[in-house]
Amino acid sequence: MREAMTVLKGAGIDTRVCLPFEVDKNYELPRDIRFSRLDRELPGADMLICFGGDGTLLHTAKTATRQGIPVLGVNIGTMGFMAELESGELSQLARIANDDYTIDNRMMLDVTVHRDRDIIFHDLCLNDVAITKGAVARIVHLKVQCDGVQAMECGGDGIIVATPTGSTAYSLSAGGPIVEPDAHSILITPICAHDVASRCIVVSDKRTVSVTMTQNARRNAYLSVDGGRTLRMNMGDVATIKKSNLCTKLVRLKDRSFFDVVNMKFRIG
Repeated sequence: MREAMTVLKGAGIDTRVCLPFEVDKNYELPRDIRFSRLDRELPGADMLICFGGDGTLLHTAKTATRQGIPVLGVNIGTMGFMAELESGELSQLARIANDDYTIDNRMMLDVTVHRDRDIIFHDLCLNDVAITKGAVARIVHLKVQCDGVQAMECGGDGIIVATPTGSTAYSLSAGGPIVEPDAHSILITPICAHDVASRCIVVSDKRTVSVTMTQNARRNAYLSVDGGRTLRMNMGDVATIKKSNLCTKLVRLKDRSFFDVVNMKFRIG
């Protein structure tokens, strides 16, 4: 953090340091760094530089998206596919002062769960929506429809509905493909499906995807957006997933392509 502040100030960039999460009052923060409130500083900011892994970036990016602020990720986690820079590349931050970067508009998903006529859950998704069996050693039977037409029905650990950005996350681990972030598509990936014929489906971002438990399912399914809080879905609940009108703006340095980032992450991993 201190090195990043030195680089940015040396390039003539006015900076404020904010915490992305509430910190336990017993945790001792560095005394030589002045921390500001993110909700106060963000509306007037030109860019948000986020230090952390993909989880921190996902959380912070949603806040920045609602303000229309672009985000540059610096990975201090493990793989960090969404981050543009690694912790050893902080000198590259000086390029921001020369506008030596571009903005990637990353598609988001709008996620709604209906129970009868009521909306019981709504959230924005940058990476993926996971509908799973939970921690119990059993299978869950799910039916997936696209624009009201059945696209998949399978039993297994669950289903992932992902954006192109999320193609390198949980979906990739479940056997889904890597998709360029600016592709206009939605990925539907079964998780450990018992039916060997069940495979990942890539559909247009114009589709509306709905997921329900099939009638022979006797237990609950659990829905989570971007690894956040979990919602227990009952029989009859319908999860509706479609392209959002909002998009996340991620900063990319001009001399780097998506394939450069992917190749670098796999070498690190």
